[in-house]
Amino acid sequence: MSVLMIQIIQTRILSVVSLYYMAFFSISMAMLGLTAGALIVYFRFGHVTPDNAGAYLSRTCTAFALSIALCFVVQLASPLPTVLWATAIIVWLKAILLLAAPFTLGGIAVSLALTRGGYAIGLTYGVDLLGAATGCLAVLALLTWIDTPSAMFAVAALVAAAGWSFGRARSAGVAPGSPFQWRLFRKPGTVAVCLAVLAGANAAVDLGFQPIAVKFAQLDLLNSNYYSKWNSFSRITVKHSSESEPGLWGPSPIMPAGEKLAQRALLIDGMAGTTMPRFSPTAGGGEFLKYDITNLAYYARHKGRAAIVGVGGGRDLLSAYTFGFRDITGIELNPIFIDLLTDPAKLRAYAGLADLPGIRFVVDDGRSWFMRTTEKFDLIEMSMIDTWAATGAGAFSLSENGLYTVEGWKAFLSALNPDGLFTVSRWHSANATVELGRVTSLAVASLMELNAARPTDHIYIAGVGNLATTIISRVPFSAADLQALDAAVETLRFTVIARPQQPPTDPVIADIMAARDIADLNRRSERHFLDVSPPTDARPFFFNQLRFTHPSDIFQILKEWRTGKVVTGSGWSGNLIAVGTLFLVIILSAIVVVFVVLLPARSSVHRVDRRLATIGSLYFLLIGLGFMFAEIGLIQRLSVLLGHPVYALSIGLFSIILSSGLGSLLSDRLALTRDRHFMIWLGLLAAYLLLLPTWLPALIHSSVGASSLAVRALACVAVILPAGLLMGIGFPAGMRLVTRIDARPTAWLWGVNGAAGVLAAGLAVACSIGFSIDVTIRVGGVCYALLLVAALLLLRLPGRQDSPARAE
Repeated sequence: MSVLMIQIIQTRILSVVSLYYMAFFSISMAMLGLTAGALIVYFRFGHVTPDNAGAYLSRTCTAFALSIALCFVVQLASPLPTVLWATAIIVWLKAILLLAAPFTLGGIAVSLALTRGGYAIGLTYGVDLLGAATGCLAVLALLTWIDTPSAMFAVAALVAAAGWSFGRARSAGVAPGSPFQWRLFRKPGTVAVCLAVLAGANAAVDLGFQPIAVKFAQLDLLNSNYYSKWNSFSRITVKHSSESEPGLWGPSPIMPAGEKLAQRALLIDGMAGTTMPRFSPTAGGGEFLKYDITNLAYYARHKGRAAIVGVGGGRDLLSAYTFGFRDITGIELNPIFIDLLTDPAKLRAYAGLADLPGIRFVVDDGRSWFMRTTEKFDLIEMSMIDTWAATGAGAFSLSENGLYTVEGWKAFLSALNPDGLFTVSRWHSANATVELGRVTSLAVASLMELNAARPTDHIYIAGVGNLATTIISRVPFSAADLQALDAAVETLRFTVIARPQQPPTDPVIADIMAARDIADLNRRSERHFLDVSPPTDARPFFFNQLRFTHPSDIFQILKEWRTGKVVTGSGWSGNLIAVGTLFLVIILSAIVVVFVVLLPARSSVHRVDRRLATIGSLYFLLIGLGFMFAEIGLIQRLSVLLGHPVYALSIGLFSIILSSGLGSLLSDRLALTRDRHFMIWLGLLAAYLLLLPTWLPALIHSSVGASSLAVRALACVAVILPAGLLMGIGFPAGMRLVTRIDARPTAWLWGVNGAAGVLAAGLAVACSIGFSIDVTIRVGGVCYALLLVAALLLLRLPGRQDSPARAE
């Protein structure tokens, strides 16, 4: 239970310290640590027997608990900034060791319980499986109740409590001279109480852990925040109020100079920001917002019903109210923001929005709410929604986002009245399309999907500085709407980039808008520098422009980076850092795997028949790759359905662990001993994974609008259950095939499987970004199809019934 809880909590910590939740890194390090722990037990704990297992388990758990707390404190003091590569290698190598160390001790504890404890293996494995699955769901509740650092200490206390429980069992002592003789390890109850007190005190009072947020290499000071709160979504910090120039994304050149107002800065996970202006319903209270290009659409539509996707600090709600809307719906996934705006004890009076007539708040994922509602709106705004990370740092370029996909925009456009407007603001530059190219292709593709005859008649784009606003009309723009927008652009000295009946001023935008159909749009997107193709649910990486499948893009960016020509705010350098970090972590993980897993396990295969070693290695390599590609792909695909990566990780891991564990137990009853047994099993599994992308989108579309998260979660479980059940058969079936011939290479094959899983976690993410999530899932299916060849070859190797290793 604790191992899985730590794995998920780390994604929240990593989201702050590295600006991206990095689920693949947490999964990879868990796999590395658990594999290393199992091998340590295999090679170093031969002296542990059922007679003394209780003592070793108790002290291992105590060491595990202490390592969680200590490594976490060091991790918080070791941010993961965007630094020069030589330093980055050291920083990330340190991160690998800090994350893997506790998992290694956890792997030792689990392996001791399963192989040395003398307990009934079915009962032990069943309890272990139940704990792991429960931990995936319990952690969501824990992260809702207390802040993330306190949750880490609470889980450490839970581990120490496990050590206390093992210590109650009758057992012989630990061997003299062992590190487990240390007095601290003999006091699991004391350690559990101390860690629990630390968790409770840290949750109640700022002790220096909770307020830590990282902005590159700088740590927030304790007194720099007015308010700070974690939940399972993100960490929100509110700065103290200050008198300063109004916070506008794209101010007009004619905005009066020197105007100041009271406002607060709000940060999401340390980097992605928004502002909360102080507002009272007096004349002119929000007039400054009329100078922001993100509000351009309000000049054409300012009556009726408005909806805001991503409430944040409430600035966009105030914009809608200032321009004249009196029926405004704000949809926000993170309840912390709604609590800040509506709780009288917090910032309700400061923001002044909750007391305005006609404003209502909805706590939900924006996309799923619009797919579910039958309400129609005259204007929907989604401006600068970066959600949980900073695009400028490139971190979120690795993260999937269901708000910026063709399927998502179809939902928004379908929720408009016949003449309604959908407005989106993103970065742009006169020298580069930056994100505007993808916004435009998204708009064109979505309109094509909705059978718009001429998408160019539905799109109006204007910009100022490095920002652009795209306005999409459900029907072709009327002459009155165009006149109103043109007048506002002229008055505020914005620049028209594209409008109906006028050629776009940007050549990339012009080429995209000239597309005749979706296929033509994708062909045109391919020939431009960087990725301007429309993201879909199968490839929802809107913020990643860098196509590492196109080396010319990388070389061009490197060239411009060296010469200092990269456009400020373009995100290109961030994309390069993010993708470079991804592959750096993969390479460093591979190096660690070689020294920590493969080299120590090599001795077990020295005198083994070469055919068995080769074919067995291929079998367990394919299992490790196939399982992890399928797992990562499913979690990424279902993230859109569940609305947040943490939900996808928790529910996805719960489903995979539960179903694959049941599959492992089922393999004991299904003796796979003949060719046809493996053909049926692997045929079903490979077919399921290969065909899954063809019908999964329809299921997601029909389920994403479900009112209850529980319903969507059950849909995810239903999708994963068949795959997990069949994938769980692979490892025990392979071990039985090998030990039928020779049991000596067991440790080596375990290591090969673990090494493949460690590396596949990062490679699967790279595959999803470079190609698509569907390709990642299908790669898993291909691995299991190829596994049939290795299985059939193993079946044909002669058994050694009299082998001394087998007898052992």
